[in-house]
Amino acid sequence: MEHTPIPMLDLKAQYARIKADVQAALLRVVESQHFINGPDIELLEQEVAQYCRAKHCIGVSSGSDALVVTLMALDIGHGDEVITTPYTFFATAGAIARLGARPVFVDIDPATFNIDSAGIGAKVTMRTKAIMPVHLFGQCADMDPILEVAAKHGLAVIEDAAQAIGAEYQGRRAGSMGTAGCYSFFPSKNLGGFGDGGAVVTNDSALADKIRLLRGHGSNPKYFHKVLGGNFRLDTIHAAVLRVKLPLLDSWSAARQQAAAHYTALFARSGLGDLVRTPKVVQARHIFNQYVVRCDDREGVREHLQKQKISTEVYYPQPMHLQECFSSLGHKNGEFPESERAALTTLALPMYPELTVAQRERVVRAIVGHYEGTGKLGRRLAA
Repeated sequence: MEHTPIPMLDLKAQYARIKADVQAALLRVVESQHFINGPDIELLEQEVAQYCRAKHCIGVSSGSDALVVTLMALDIGHGDEVITTPYTFFATAGAIARLGARPVFVDIDPATFNIDSAGIGAKVTMRTKAIMPVHLFGQCADMDPILEVAAKHGLAVIEDAAQAIGAEYQGRRAGSMGTAGCYSFFPSKNLGGFGDGGAVVTNDSALADKIRLLRGHGSNPKYFHKVLGGNFRLDTIHAAVLRVKLPLLDSWSAARQQAAAHYTALFARSGLGDLVRTPKVVQARHIFNQYVVRCDDREGVREHLQKQKISTEVYYPQPMHLQECFSSLGHKNGEFPESERAALTTLALPMYPELTVAQRERVVRAIVGHYEGTGKLGRRLAA
């Protein structure tokens, strides 16, 4: 139906399919009254570690806190530098700055929106302690060159894999390649909980032990504090829900991939050409947390889709180097042109496993309708 709203994400459709199992998991935790560090925490950690092909997983309170506690565990703080991307969610750069370190930005590869690995080496200084690539929108960054730079200079690599659980780079899972990988279980993620949650994975046993210590105020045993930590625990009730969802994650990611391939085929047949540029799949396993296109006249497209009751989102309208809170870094407009161009041209379309063929067709048809209405499509075809 043409007037039925199409949301960016339909969590109700997902819940309807797993309602009985989720309610049973919730009831199990409620009846146990073991809400903090309950048995589902350790079980989820084992299952996520196995899924991500890492030795250790530590559940934490959010994807943002996963980044913070990992930086803390690596003793990164005042006076240190961490190389990362300016085109990302705020938590990436925010976690670095919160600890007194300086985010050092490298522009993105315009094809993938991920950090341009070729530009990282030139930004390494005596103060650099880590590189924090982001696997944006569900596709891994170009990790081998990043790992080579890190090995050459003795740097940690913290993978911000918040949007990429299950994505792969040359057969390796996102989050498992560097020193540590950080995930978000925010409800909109491919593996989403019933609130905030996150995890850190690592193959370094000593680092895993330190993160476990830090997430509970640095206390071991209870009331005896070895280090200054924080309250970064994952609630048991969230872990129970995530354990229901994890076995379904691969099928959901496959459905997203099929939806993305269908979108791309529809755009290829639409006649829009360069008016709408579809995502470029570079790595073998892109799990499409978002389906992001580049649009000529993005705001016009978005307004037209809104009138058609089709939801969209802009990830991200202002890159990190131009955020007011980072003004002290001294960056100016034009320093990272690809990130700035992405901020002005990208548009995320509805994407979730339950998105139907008819809904995808309606989204693309509406976008074609916008360009027909402005005359741009006719001019392009005439040319």
